[in-house]
Amino acid sequence: MKGKWLAVLCLLPFTLFYLAFQIAPLIWIVVNSFWSDSMEAWGLGNYQDILTSPFYQQAITSSLKISILSSLYGLIIALIGGYSLHQIGNGKLQRIIMSFTNMTSNFAGVPLAFAFIILLGLNGCITLLMRKYGLLGDFRLYSIDGMILVYTWFQIPLGLLLLFPAFDGLKKDWEEASALLGASRIRYWLHIGLPVLSPALIGTFVILLANALGAYATIYALTSGNFNVVPVRIAALVSGDISLDPNMGSALAMLLVVLMSAITVIQQWIQRRSYLNAR
Repeated sequence: MKGKWLAVLCLLPFTLFYLAFQIAPLIWIVVNSFWSDSMEAWGLGNYQDILTSPFYQQAITSSLKISILSSLYGLIIALIGGYSLHQIGNGKLQRIIMSFTNMTSNFAGVPLAFAFIILLGLNGCITLLMRKYGLLGDFRLYSIDGMILVYTWFQIPLGLLLLFPAFDGLKKDWEEASALLGASRIRYWLHIGLPVLSPALIGTFVILLANALGAYATIYALTSGNFNVVPVRIAALVSGDISLDPNMGSALAMLLVVLMSAITVIQQWIQRRSYLNAR
């Protein structure tokens, strides 16, 4: 009993820290999202304004488009990269690549934005080179396609780190057995490889989606807060760059929470079904 009480006592500072910086702000956001400054009353006024305003609808649509596409592209590239690394085997090259991936997974925010400005900005070195040979086309870094490219860049290392351990679940004997039975490589991946990896793929996609939906520093450093996405709008409402309305910002944040909660519930349901089917 003394050991248990000592463990509880040691956990007390972490519990207080968690309550102060996680639970208390969440409660504050939930409560204040129902107070409308324009109506000066409690209710769903903030949510109605968000869902009926073309400006906020554009922010939500842009955030979802950038997040979903960058997560999907990052997942596909991470899947190919993880399989390639798994095929290399547990050697020095694999350890070097994984160490480099671990390092680049933290390369985000302002440094990443600065790197892309140097490379693909209006006067970036790659931009000038491609423009010289007529290869750039209509691409602009500060457009939604440019944002998808930047987001995909920092999604790839995280996706690779999350997906790589899942390839240990694929047995080489399965591929050899399917080949002996006459199955092509495509049929092996469609009926064996991808179904086995599906829980990891879905889980990784949800994490990448959450990572992209909440990203703020990179897009703010790239566009100085002029790109209309949800995190930028929340920051503007809280800091008062245009108009100070933290309650509206709380409502926007709650919409993100509800969206991610719904996606997580769907992911858990799909994973449970995949486990039941595997049995």
